Amino acid sequence: MNQSQHVSSQFDEDLGRLRTHVLQMGGLVETQISAAIDAYTTGEVASVKTIVETDRKVNELEKAIDDDCAHIIAQRQPAASDLRLVLGISKIVTDLERAGDEAKKIAKGVRRIYEAGHLPSQYGVGIRHLAEATLTMVRQALDAFARLDGTQAVSVIRADADVDVEFKSIIRQLITHMMEDPRTITTSIEIISISRAIERIGDHAKNISEQVIFVAEGRDIRHNKEAIK
Repeated sequence: MNQSQHVSSQFDEDLGRLRTHVLQMGGLVETQISAAIDAYTTGEVASVKTIVETDRKVNELEKAIDDDCAHIIAQRQPAASDLRLVLGISKIVTDLERAGDEAKKIAKGVRRIYEAGHLPSQYGVGIRHLAEATLTMVRQALDAFARLDGTQAVSVIRADADVDVEFKSIIRQLITHMMEDPRTITTSIEIISISRAIERIGDHAKNISEQVIFVAEGRDIRHNKEAIK
């Protein structure tokens, strides 16, 4: 192997490790979201501490991946698709970290509800369904990244519209609860905050998918609805 091939092989290994670390970070965020959803349903508020601890690991990975991206750009001077990969990853990890923050918000909101002696299930809104749909978006976005599958990324972006509709329906139901019985206001506001956090996780999954399309196809479709029709 000559020097040029050796350098190229090392570069490929660097990019491979970078992608692996992104998927590792994504797995941690998935775990956070899933645990927060389960806590909402079961009232297992003890899991909140674990979710917060996982968030610290997510933050550490974000910083490490950012450092790796900067190192690769400075040392390897990537071009074309390799440069798109590094730039796309630098944005994907930001969305993953923020999705983890939203999972932490959900968990803390759940803890406040149960510690106040209330049961979210009494409010009859489809938080669990909304959350499962959003978690599916995150999983599919990460899978699209792993395979650089632009077609699957587009399907995730389209799914975000359904999540937005369901979120708005939940808000309307909770407003009705508060108008009919002022005693439900405090818990309803907490559930609204939780549902807003879930909806934002969907937004982050959509953003990740947009970056997948940028990396895989070289198209920047942000703020361009026509691009996914």
